[in-house]
Amino acid sequence: MRRRDFARLAGLALALPAPAALSQGTVGRPVRLIVPLPAGSSNDHAARVMAPQLSRFLGQPFVVDNKAGGNGVPATMEVIRAAPDGLTLYFPSNSPVAVNVALVRNLPYDPRRDLTPIAGVNRTNHCLIVRSDFPANSFPEYIAQARRRPGQLSIGVSTTTAQIIVAAINKQAGIELLPVSYRGTPPTITDVLGGTLDSTMTDPGNAVAQVRGGRMKALAVTSGERNPLVPDWPAMSETLPGFDYSVWNAILGPPRMARDLVERITNATRQALGEREVVDGLALGGTFPRYLTPEELKAQIEADIVKWTEAARGANVELE
Repeated sequence: MRRRDFARLAGLALALPAPAALSQGTVGRPVRLIVPLPAGSSNDHAARVMAPQLSRFLGQPFVVDNKAGGNGVPATMEVIRAAPDGLTLYFPSNSPVAVNVALVRNLPYDPRRDLTPIAGVNRTNHCLIVRSDFPANSFPEYIAQARRRPGQLSIGVSTTTAQIIVAAINKQAGIELLPVSYRGTPPTITDVLGGTLDSTMTDPGNAVAQVRGGRMKALAVTSGERNPLVPDWPAMSETLPGFDYSVWNAILGPPRMARDLVERITNATRQALGEREVVDGLALGGTFPRYLTPEELKAQIEADIVKWTEAARGANVELE
């Protein structure tokens, strides 16, 4: 974890007042935490790590509700249409709330206007993994394989983020990988192991489990620096200078949420990220805490929209 992130979490020992219901009239009612990816994904893992602590600090049960498919658009629209009472919250990655703006034609929402930023939660990266007997043991060797097989070396992608990362690799490395779309990460791993796919772009949590089991090997991570949780795995930037496509999760809500309600959830998130169970739980998924205030999360979303839009255009990615 970066020093700045440690410093931001250092004061989390302060306790909140006694657990308070999210808003009047919702006492005891469960909060739906909508995740736009299936169970088993990194996004889902982080949500399930956070949910018990959010429940503890807010005094209401939290239920993770997976709404996979459609590049996260259906899940996002369900949150946007929900009442702004805090009983429906969103736990996405940057794919539906930033990358979709760059990739999805006629996107039916504007994340800058139609969602309420509440708190940044964590940060991680994608990992490029292949079967243990794949004829490449490093990212440069993988690129060499792709050059020998233009348009044939397949790679599984399950989010718009992964699609643009693959397109960026193609452009910067001068290769032509064949992206294959999936609804979630677990099926891509199954198909790599079964030989249907050559490789996949997945989260560190799933990657670590497969690598430790000896069935797969990790060739690189997509962030500009090595992931501190898997420091032996090279960053793609070590082969492709300047390459940096990190991933994060955050909590957002429907539009027009009351400020005091947002503050309660923000404070509970900050408290939760200081708990050892959360830090350790996130680490199992290959990710680490990165708390952002609503204002900082808003700025992060806006910056990512610019970054990923430029990346999509630079890689000649067409709108879907």
